[in-house]
Amino acid sequence: MSEEAIAPQSRENAPVPAYSWYALSVLVLVYVLNFIDRQILSILANDIKADLGVDDAYLGFLYGTAFAVFYALFGIPLGKLADSWKRTRLLAIGLTLWSTMTALSGFAKNATVLTVARIGVGVGEATASPSAYSLISDWFPSRLRATALAIYSSGLYIGGGVSIWIGALIVENWNAAYPGGGPLGLAGWQAAFLAVGIPGLILALWVTTLREPVRGAIDGLPTPENPAPFTGFMRELVEVIPPLTIIGAAIRGPSALALNLIGLVFFGVLALGLTHLVPASANLVPGFEDGSFKVSDQWLFLGIGYYAVFSWAMGLKARDLPTFRLTWGSPAFLCVILGYGTVAFMAYANSYWGAPYAERVLGASKYELGFFLGMPGALAGFLGVVLGGRMADFLLGWRPNGRIFVMLFGLLTPVPVVYFAVTTSSLPVFYVLSFFANMLTASALGAAAASSQALVLPRMRGVATATFFLATTLVGLGLGPFMAGYVSAINGDDLSAGVLSTLIITPFGLVLLIGALVLFPAAMAQMRQRAEAAGEVFEPGQ
Repeated sequence: MSEEAIAPQSRENAPVPAYSWYALSVLVLVYVLNFIDRQILSILANDIKADLGVDDAYLGFLYGTAFAVFYALFGIPLGKLADSWKRTRLLAIGLTLWSTMTALSGFAKNATVLTVARIGVGVGEATASPSAYSLISDWFPSRLRATALAIYSSGLYIGGGVSIWIGALIVENWNAAYPGGGPLGLAGWQAAFLAVGIPGLILALWVTTLREPVRGAIDGLPTPENPAPFTGFMRELVEVIPPLTIIGAAIRGPSALALNLIGLVFFGVLALGLTHLVPASANLVPGFEDGSFKVSDQWLFLGIGYYAVFSWAMGLKARDLPTFRLTWGSPAFLCVILGYGTVAFMAYANSYWGAPYAERVLGASKYELGFFLGMPGALAGFLGVVLGGRMADFLLGWRPNGRIFVMLFGLLTPVPVVYFAVTTSSLPVFYVLSFFANMLTASALGAAAASSQALVLPRMRGVATATFFLATTLVGLGLGPFMAGYVSAINGDDLSAGVLSTLIITPFGLVLLIGALVLFPAAMAQMRQRAEAAGEVFEPGQ
């Protein structure tokens, strides 16, 4: 056997250097801070509402749509850049951006400034996972990548839980020390943004010290540095970021430009129609008529997001028809990702509004919420995703669409738990039910991600992942928290009604996942044939 054939196997079985584990620990810290900066809005929501005179509809928009649209859209070109440029440098720049924007949130005096800062957080955080996933794949052999990625992903749940505890600690102590406002006139919620944003700037300097691994070397496929790393980034940018999307379409030709403009008009009319159909809840809030936020902003942001996704999908169809056919052109794939989007719709709404509900309705203190909601919530999410993933893999051995049953479990079982959680008058019961609601909704994540990956060829997994996250963010995060806040606002700040309203998504999710159950086996069996029919060329032996 040749040396070239032996080398990859030798690298696969070689001990993992201590430096890889050290670098992974730094990435975990980055991801923890990522979710602290993202989720801290939950514990600060009531204070922001009181100080800025905003309503629950705006708070749902701030946490969900304002972040989700820009996080999802910039994730596509930034993911491409992570495939061609220095990943440690990209991650450090992104961390600097989102930390700076989090800190600047602490100086916000109105909803407009807070919204702009939140958009910046979304753009910055879009660099994190593409860079980290790629780095981990070059620091760890394939036999340990799942473990390494699971360790990295734990930062999601640690950060989400710790954010409530840290936010509560800072706000309560700051307000106790400075009842009339502290240095620079900052309130407790503003100090909390500064406190979690500034450490990210220090961590960004730490990230710059990490060594950039040779791409693909650990698999015996070393890839030279891309001499033009920003070419692909710019190509994706003009396909997905308006108004550059019009330029991208024009480059593809007159018919592509015409179709793009039709899409622009369609989503513009849709956003305008929703603006007139949905009453403006902001008018119900005294002192909130300054134009800093209107319900129409929700539909404007989402209209831009959906138009951008349409533009990107049409560009993908033109430059890579096989990938388009196995993702956007596959009913089974769409049922999987949109079905999980409905799970995320409920999960994001419940996760965000849990702390404001317990504080406002059940009289819980912030300090108490940190210990009894935040920390257990982190554990619940971790247990749910791990146990759900294990069950999904077990059921896959039973039948090809076995993982879809775990997604159905994650959709249906939280419904009665969430219902009783936001209708009980007992705070301890609320804590227990919230734990199980978080665990049950988290159980569907691994099954959904694995199912979407199973429906595409290996070279298409990056695009499949990007498309999966588009559904998660633009359906789940972009709509769920806003709907709960909006319904609360038009019902006199009734957060129970708001959270319960998100359960209306369940029948839609059920139809989508039943569709996935029916369509999945055939789609998986015919994947190669459909790709070949679209022009995919397979090498001999593939």
